[in-house]
Order: sequence, then structure tokens, then C-alpha cells
Amino acid sequence: MEKINIALLFGGDSPERSVSLDGGRHVYQAIDKSKYNVVIYDPKKDLKLLIENAKTIDFAFLVLHGLNGEDGRIQGFLDLLGIPYQGSGVTGSVLAMNKVISKKIYQQNGICVPPYIFVDKNSNEFIKQHAELGFPLVVKPVSGGSSLGMSVVYKKSELEEAVYRAFAVDSGVLIESFIEGREITVGVIGNLQTTPLPVVEIICSKSHAFFDYNAKYTKGVTKEICPAKIDGFLTKKAQKLAKSAHAALFCSGYSRTDMIIKNDIIYVLETNTIPGMTETSLLPIAAKAFGISFDKLIDKLIKLGLEKGKQ
Repeated sequence: MEKINIALLFGGDSPERSVSLDGGRHVYQAIDKSKYNVVIYDPKKDLKLLIENAKTIDFAFLVLHGLNGEDGRIQGFLDLLGIPYQGSGVTGSVLAMNKVISKKIYQQNGICVPPYIFVDKNSNEFIKQHAELGFPLVVKPVSGGSSLGMSVVYKKSELEEAVYRAFAVDSGVLIESFIEGREITVGVIGNLQTTPLPVVEIICSKSHAFFDYNAKYTKGVTKEICPAKIDGFLTKKAQKLAKSAHAALFCSGYSRTDMIIKNDIIYVLETNTIPGMTETSLLPIAAKAFGISFDKLIDKLIKLGLEKGKQ
């Protein structure tokens, strides 16, 4: 069988570059070289080369996070070049990347979210606006991932500094009620028909107030339990919510939706259209518990991406 020519894109120029580099290396090591000819491209410096080689590329596998990776720009670029890729297209990527837009869409689809307000750099009212939410609060950039620029604020005197820390990452800031509960995440795989993966529970060390950048990427700080030790009702509800969020945001291929459980209420936080891709990342952990090894997960995502390209 003739090999498929894969352009493996990782690196990029977002603040999450180091996460992308780590994931890209893992994918390169795991991808089946007997099926695929793999050429690595770093969008930070190789876009011109990608254009020049476009006619020889059968598929692009994206391991990019944040700006110019998950926000629809690289997806639109590949669409113009006629190169299929795994995961969501421009629309799904844009909607999921913007935490305010995605929350509005969740709400329109009956999905419960924490109470929130939006602040932009032209607003000086956030100190007053927060009053209806109370404390503690979560302050985060509207776009971006890996919890960069994110803070948990316990009193009014900390709020302004937290908002400007988030402004350093993005021009829009989301302020939402801090829901103290059990943090879970649920992946789904599929195009027109989606299959939910087992629920993963995330338990941070007590030294971390929330699942921040260090908790996510420092070995031993966080425990991931899969399947999560929650009852069958909550498991099915979380999986249904992950599928609903995926569909509402026009995602395709795969996604991973983060949630908090408190008093048997599940609050949806956000949906990731390019989840982390090391063997110990949350989506691959869930896939493994479902019986899909890391190399087979890569195969499946490529197959789904090629199907989406034909559609």
C-alpha cells in the first residue's frame, strides 16, 4: 500500500510553543512510519515551505496550541492550500477558542456554565461589575490555553492585578465565579457520529489552587484518574454534555471538554479543539482506557480528517 505523505505541524509562535513542541515530538515518535511519510514543519518559520510543498502533501497533522494554532487561522490556511487535516475546521476552531462566544453558545443549548462577565481593555468597570458574582473569582484571557494568564482571586484587592495579568495574554478577559468541585474532562471522537471517551478526573496537589500551567505540565503534581470514580448517572451526563458541546460549537474529528462537578451539577468550562498529544495527555489517557493505543489514536484522527476533507 502506498504511504500517505503527512505534514506534521508543531511549534508555532504562540505562548504555548513549548507544549506544542513536546506534543509534536511524541506524535512523531508514535506515528506508524510503515504507513506514513512524515515531514515536520514549524509554522513559525516554515509556512513558505509548506506552500511550496503543498501538492506533495496528502494530510496535515496539527499539534498546535493557542494563537495561530487552535484559533482557525492555520485551518483556513490549509483549506486554501487544499490540504486536509484532523480536527475542527475554521468555524469550530474560532468558536471554541473564544471563551465568551463558546459560553453564550453553551447557554443557548441548555448547557450549564459558571456565572461570568466579559471585560475588554476599554472598560474600567470590572471592579464594579464583579460584585454580582462574589468571591472567589476566576480571571482568564478570553482566548488561549494551558491556563496562561489565569488567576483565582479571593478578595477585591487582588482583582485588578489579576485582570491586567490576563490582559498581558489577550485583549479580552473573562471573569467567572470560581466553582469549587471535582474537575473532570471528557473527550469525544468522530465526525457526523461522535463517541464519548471515558471520563477523566483531574486531582491537583493541594499546593495548587487550580489546574494551572505548572499543575498541567509538572510531573507528579496532578493525578489523572480514568475512568473517573463518579457514579453512572454523572458519567453519562458528562459524556452527553461533551457531545453536546462538541456539536454546538461545530467541532469535528475530536475535542475535549473540561467541566466541574458540584452538588451533582456539572458546569462546562471550555472545549479544546486540539487537545494535548503526549501519551500522558488527558485525551490519549482516555483513549487508552477505551482501548485505543496512542499510535492507533493517531491513525483514527488521520482517517477522520481524510473523511472530513472528502465531505
